[in-house]
Amino acid sequence: MKKTLLTILQLVVTGALLYWVFHDPAVRAAMATAIREADYRWIAAAIVMYVLVEFAAVVRWQILLKVQRIDLSNGRIAALFFIGMFYNQFLPGGTGGDIIKTYLLWKETPKQKPGALLAVMFDRMIGLIALIVITGVLIFLRYNWLTRETAAQLDSNPLHNPRFYVWVVLAIFAASVLFLTTTFLVSGFNWLRKLPHRFPGREKLIEISAAYHLYARHWRATAAAFGASLVCHLGTFATFLCVAYAFRAAVAPVDFFAIMPIERTISSLPISFAGVGTREFLLQVMLFNLCGVAPAIARMIGMTGFLVILLCCLPGGVVYFFYRPSGAVGHVKMRDMQKEFATLEHEISEQEE
Repeated sequence: MKKTLLTILQLVVTGALLYWVFHDPAVRAAMATAIREADYRWIAAAIVMYVLVEFAAVVRWQILLKVQRIDLSNGRIAALFFIGMFYNQFLPGGTGGDIIKTYLLWKETPKQKPGALLAVMFDRMIGLIALIVITGVLIFLRYNWLTRETAAQLDSNPLHNPRFYVWVVLAIFAASVLFLTTTFLVSGFNWLRKLPHRFPGREKLIEISAAYHLYARHWRATAAAFGASLVCHLGTFATFLCVAYAFRAAVAPVDFFAIMPIERTISSLPISFAGVGTREFLLQVMLFNLCGVAPAIARMIGMTGFLVILLCCLPGGVVYFFYRPSGAVGHVKMRDMQKEFATLEHEISEQEE
């Protein structure tokens, strides 16, 4: 019931935001003009940039699997990665691709299921840590610029004020740091044994603890994975910057990079499907008020940047159609994958105790 209600809410929000993006005839006309006058060489550059992002993510994925002593061919590793990327973009929630990727990895390595699950989970965690670092650094360096007085200050609606989103991201940043610090301390001092068996999130905490212990021992590989994560995030920012230049937006790279962590953080929240509409609204608020980019251009940057990412993720759907893992016959329903996923999480928690 909760998932159904969340899906309905996301549909409503996505529809409302799409209506906002396209309802104004003047903005639609300006968007059409922007498309006609765009420099599509920059769109090509954006595609190349995001391919580099995917390459860095594959390298990170390969490093984390090697720490777990999971030895697959480069082709298999890349195939699993692209399948996960495809479904993370096209399934609600943003994590369905992780479940599919993990399930297929289990079929390839049936004797190393716990390691495969931890590798997928830590892949997410190292990406989160890298985003926290980048966000903290960029907001610290550009805080005065991001929160300066703009015309939006005259508007009583906080949703039209860039400062509001900076504070929202700082709150998320603080909560993420608190979460990581708490899990690290709980893991380091072995406090998990003292938690009640029915404690909310206990099994997930045990997984995180196991990942901490393993990847801390392999700190060189973890540092390399962290470096690959930095490349992924900065490359994604650069992808959208190339799109901005395609639509002739006059914005300095340092300013654009300061805005992108805010957009990336908030649009990744389960507000709308894949951040559709949320992304365009945020970029309009930030780019218009801070950089003077026209609303129509800001919306085009958001939509086109997302389309570039979708285009680069589409091959994963083709790969999944032809992919046949060892020991598996045909494709399995998502519901069955989720059940097996939950069962293994419980088994790992019992083993760690």
